[in-house]
Amino acid sequence: MDARPVPQPALDRMVDPAGHPLVVGVVPGQDPLVVRTAAAWGRAVGAPYLHLAYVDPARYVVQERADGSVAHMSMDPDTADDAWQRTRDELRAQAAEHLAGQQVVWRVHYLAGRPDRALTHLARAVDASAIVVGSRSGRLRELLEGSIALHVAYHQHRPVLTVPLSVVDWQDPRAPWQR
Repeated sequence: MDARPVPQPALDRMVDPAGHPLVVGVVPGQDPLVVRTAAAWGRAVGAPYLHLAYVDPARYVVQERADGSVAHMSMDPDTADDAWQRTRDELRAQAAEHLAGQQVVWRVHYLAGRPDRALTHLARAVDASAIVVGSRSGRLRELLEGSIALHVAYHQHRPVLTVPLSVVDWQDPRAPWQR
């Protein structure tokens, strides 16, 4: 097995934001603030595309393709293997609604496996300048599982723009899991 070092962030690996796409992590029912923020940043830097990516943790990657797409299968062999298509279609409808009139070109990618790994693969494949994700609530689940934004930031060299979806009042003395 080839033991190559993990590529590290460096000046020669920077992707100029001007004219490069953005990868945007999306989930069904997500607050439109995430894609609208990505659209605003995309317009500001002249991004030719917003690559909206949903990562299904109940599926696994069979093959990663050079364009960032993946062939995937259900982890549960008893589940109908076409159920993912409904989610993909829901995400497309959600994107069309949230991005109507935003003057951006977008595409939905249905990915599988670990969100940090899948978003990183897509960003490399499309030569994205950054990855945009929504924050979570800061509640116990996130404290235990960790932030997707943080995991993504640790596994690739692109900047990660985290869109706050809820904030915790810094003056609130209660612990995050008590909110």
